[in-house]
Amino acid sequence: MERIRMSFYNFALAILVFGLASRCEGGVTSRFVRKLEASVDMPLDSDMFRVPAGFNAPQQVHITQGDHNGTAMIISWVTPTEPGSSTVLYGTSPKKLDRKAEGKYTQYKYYNYTSGYIHHCTIRHLKYDTKYYYAVGIGQRQTVRQFWFKTPPQVGPDVPYTFGLIGDLGQTYDSNRTLSHYESNGNGEAVLYVGDLSYADNYPNHDNVRWDTWARFVERSTAYQPWIWTAGNHEIDFAPEIDENQPFKPFSHRYPTPYKASGSTAPFWYSVKRASAYIIVLAAYSAYGKYTPQYNWLEAELPKVNRSETPWLIVMVHSPLYNSYNYHFMEGESMRVMFESWFVQYKVDVVFSGHVHAYERSHRISNTMYNIVNGKCTPVKNQQAPVYITIGDGGNIEGLANNMTEPQPSYSAFREASFGHAMFEIKNKTHAYYSWHRNQDGAKVMADSMWFTNRYWHPTDDSSFSI
Repeated sequence: MERIRMSFYNFALAILVFGLASRCEGGVTSRFVRKLEASVDMPLDSDMFRVPAGFNAPQQVHITQGDHNGTAMIISWVTPTEPGSSTVLYGTSPKKLDRKAEGKYTQYKYYNYTSGYIHHCTIRHLKYDTKYYYAVGIGQRQTVRQFWFKTPPQVGPDVPYTFGLIGDLGQTYDSNRTLSHYESNGNGEAVLYVGDLSYADNYPNHDNVRWDTWARFVERSTAYQPWIWTAGNHEIDFAPEIDENQPFKPFSHRYPTPYKASGSTAPFWYSVKRASAYIIVLAAYSAYGKYTPQYNWLEAELPKVNRSETPWLIVMVHSPLYNSYNYHFMEGESMRVMFESWFVQYKVDVVFSGHVHAYERSHRISNTMYNIVNGKCTPVKNQQAPVYITIGDGGNIEGLANNMTEPQPSYSAFREASFGHAMFEIKNKTHAYYSWHRNQDGAKVMADSMWFTNRYWHPTDDSSFSI
């Protein structure tokens, strides 16, 4: 009788373990259900879009890294009435801006819209790990506005640094909650932005006034810490029906990138080094097939990454290569076919994407054996492969993607249809802590998290460190 009981116990235990393993293999679809409400853009007279006081006052101020190593910053702003000056005064004391740089301004027309005067000025030879104050709107009859930023630590293998992650933000009430939630988190030193900014193209004739309101809305963050830009599909603004035939016209006029510093031939794909991270930005909506400029650039770029200097290799691209939502399903497949084997070969740690308006994190998997005739088309676990994270949950006007494929595929570790942001905290060359924060929770509450171990220096199975 005892033997029978033990046999039954062992059988039941085996069934339980098998069930748990199967559940773990299939990942977690969060049971959290966000109240389904329409995502509505804030009105044009919202306080979030307030025009700064003063004649021709600079507005829409934003900064991004201005070179490959983090010792330069591109400062951009718009003057609405007249060009004014493109001068930036800066220094390490708010009362002594003793250095000066000269920029240039541009302007563009889109259908019946004419932009303000868009200024870009690069300040160079900055010291690492230093707080700088800067002023724009210099000159007679101008309104001066002053801001500050902090440069990153010197590039090195064990340098800690924290990135915020935001995507597909838009300018709704939910967008404001996302940005406020990120600000409340308080740890981010720079934002990795995975594409789709203003959603102006959702308006008749791609109303470019919504590019202005978006930039005023995010200025409270973008003027103080660099946002590393990725171009998404809502930046294309290709509208031949209104004789607008130049793709990316508003985006490319407004949001410069330091692409030439990494040998790129276009501003939509480039790389930067920041602290202990090497960040590669790819363009999902520019040609990337074999022999194209982007393909050739990435093929030459990946071998340049020195993991003894920058151990953390991060890729950003708008359209996810792995996506278990029915929205935009398999849109990243052609890029996956082109580039996934390189990501595995060069041990990319993580790939951040947007596009799908929800959240998802994968296991470390790859599908590089498939060659169209062998039938090996199922992703398999691969500890040399990146984790793929979709963070397109900023809160834009198109709302949540809440229709998922079922059953949840084995490569998907966690998914949830909620708005939020994420943080990637590099601790040293072997460990980084990742967390995702849904808007409905407190800023420090983690709805999903994972300890990353570096694929080059400490390639352990880090899936067991996920929460």
